[in-house]
Amino acid sequence: MNWKIFFIGVGAGLAGAYAVKELASQKETVSADKVLQHAKSVFKKSGPISGSWINMNAELYTKPPLEYQVYKGGISRNVDGQVEQYEFIADASTGAILDTYPLN
Repeated sequence: MNWKIFFIGVGAGLAGAYAVKELASQKETVSADKVLQHAKSVFKKSGPISGSWINMNAELYTKPPLEYQVYKGGISRNVDGQVEQYEFIADASTGAILDTYPLN
């Protein structure tokens, strides 16, 4: 048996397995709970929040020319006795908040 060819084959197999693992991990999404915790921490920087929600199913969101799988959620805050509500849109693969807007 030629050891040189054997080790080249083992190296190629390991490289292929690593490539498949990396491609598979790129398809994964961040959990909706982690996205909500991130959004809450961002909104808490400008004051306390009184409520929050998130849709647990990722959905398609288009912001031409880009398309994302996103989670949609919301945050409620009490500011000077008034309730302020915001909706946010977060990328399901990274958890990054793409857009926020007030609902009032």
